[in-house]
Amino acid sequence: MPFEQVRGLAEDPLRTLVGAARSLGVDWQASTDEVVAFIRSRLGGDYAIDDFGFDPEFTTKIFLPVLRPLVKSWFRVEVRGVENLPTGGSAMLVSNHAGTMPLDGMILHAVVHEEIGRHVRMLGADLIFKTPYSHDLARKTGTTLACQEDAERLLSSDQLVAVFPEGFKGLGKPYADRYKLQRFGRGGFVSAAIRAQVPIIPVSIVGSEEIYPLIAKAPALARALGVPYFPVTPLFPWFGVLGMIPLPSKWIIQFGEASTTDELPPGAADDPMVVFNVTDQVRETIQHTLYALLAQRRSAFF
Repeated sequence: MPFEQVRGLAEDPLRTLVGAARSLGVDWQASTDEVVAFIRSRLGGDYAIDDFGFDPEFTTKIFLPVLRPLVKSWFRVEVRGVENLPTGGSAMLVSNHAGTMPLDGMILHAVVHEEIGRHVRMLGADLIFKTPYSHDLARKTGTTLACQEDAERLLSSDQLVAVFPEGFKGLGKPYADRYKLQRFGRGGFVSAAIRAQVPIIPVSIVGSEEIYPLIAKAPALARALGVPYFPVTPLFPWFGVLGMIPLPSKWIIQFGEASTTDELPPGAADDPMVVFNVTDQVRETIQHTLYALLAQRRSAFF
């Protein structure tokens, strides 16, 4: 059957899918015809990506609208310190990482785009790019490998780059240790920011710890599956797929004041003491902000 005929047969189901998504609260700004036309262009391979695999059209028209119901209705995200986000030029966003599953990165991307119309380029762990389907989605939505070379390339091209220095140590920490920051690695993100002479913006996220309260890691099963941990929560795996629905915690995202790096002396990016001091300062800023936000909130869910 000719490709054009196959594509024509697919249009009615696509319209039905778009209508069903809208009924579930997916915030597609475009008309149904425009969404269908977009999907048709995808089927024909008529779209552009950058050197990292980022697909801005897919991200803006499909990915972020799917996330907006989570941001606005499920997690009811309250955003503070938007004035600290730059509307132009490069910057490094540094955030705490938590919640068992990496939803916080996606929510952060959606919030920043909603507030200032800019995409956030995430630096992700190796495992993301070794996992089927996750690899393709991550690349298409702007995530790249968390290495200094990629970070510096992005920062040199006027991008907002986000890093979660705790990595899986933060994402998979027990619920009993919630909001206690883990070690920030070796400060590679600071070195990249200093070398590019861009500001570092601390980001503090409250609410992400409660979406999947981690009570055990099942290390033997995790080793068998080749993952850092196998999450055991009050609902998963006991309730199967239903147990994977995140709890509707109330989120607060605070963007702190930027720390400048362009005034540091030449060679600072290669000075371990300078890198350590800046890393520690950013970590302490995020930790103190988390404690302050927790003291202000009355409930994790209301």
